[in-house]
Amino acid sequence: MLAIIGGSGMTQPSGLALSRREAIRTPYGDPSASLAVGTLHGRELVFLARHGPKHMIAPHQINYRANIWALKSAGVSRILSLATVGGIGAQYVPGSLAVPHQIIDYTCARGQTFFENGEAVTHIDFTEPFSEEIRAAILAGAKACGEAVLPRGVYAVTQGPRLETAAEIDRLERDGADLVGMTAMPEAALARELGMAYGALAMVANYAAGRGDSLKRIDLDAMHAIHREGMARVGRIIEGVLGVMQ
Repeated sequence: MLAIIGGSGMTQPSGLALSRREAIRTPYGDPSASLAVGTLHGRELVFLARHGPKHMIAPHQINYRANIWALKSAGVSRILSLATVGGIGAQYVPGSLAVPHQIIDYTCARGQTFFENGEAVTHIDFTEPFSEEIRAAILAGAKACGEAVLPRGVYAVTQGPRLETAAEIDRLERDGADLVGMTAMPEAALARELGMAYGALAMVANYAAGRGDSLKRIDLDAMHAIHREGMARVGRIIEGVLGVMQ
């Protein structure tokens, strides 16, 4: 089964015919919200609001282990993550959509693994952090509905909830990052630990600090407006993904 993890601005996909909500308790506590199980464009799926039903959970406070464990318990094998990011690289302009292929993790003090506190130490291969199957489905779905997406991108994951300084963005660019967000880690790694395919669709809502029209400050009102406009495009791509995914 496919799960969609909704980020900022999406507490439930438009058009989801809800059949039930599942409140799953996990060994790691409660997930961000009950799982919404239903059908979207004729396809059964699970939806989880990453920041909670009222968007009250900050990125560093999300119980990522509970979220991923709950999805696995519900029979999910594939995850499409939706993320809002800032653009660092020149082509990652506000309003664009990208399918990241790599991650650089700058987070700290988050529950990074299921294999601790008495569990045998387990190392996962994380050379390619995003599932090529999910990435291919997103790209094919975007093509099917006529939406342009950037097919690659290095996603820098910062701690949040504050946005970054211009100097920090300079550093991320030197490190090779194209995009900056706050939620792909440890989400992607935890999904890998439980054997779930994980891919992301990132919407660029603003230039990162010190770039473009964010040279001196980030206009948060403009960022939110771009995000709202982009959600319709994200919805079309989700429909395309469901159409091409076997």
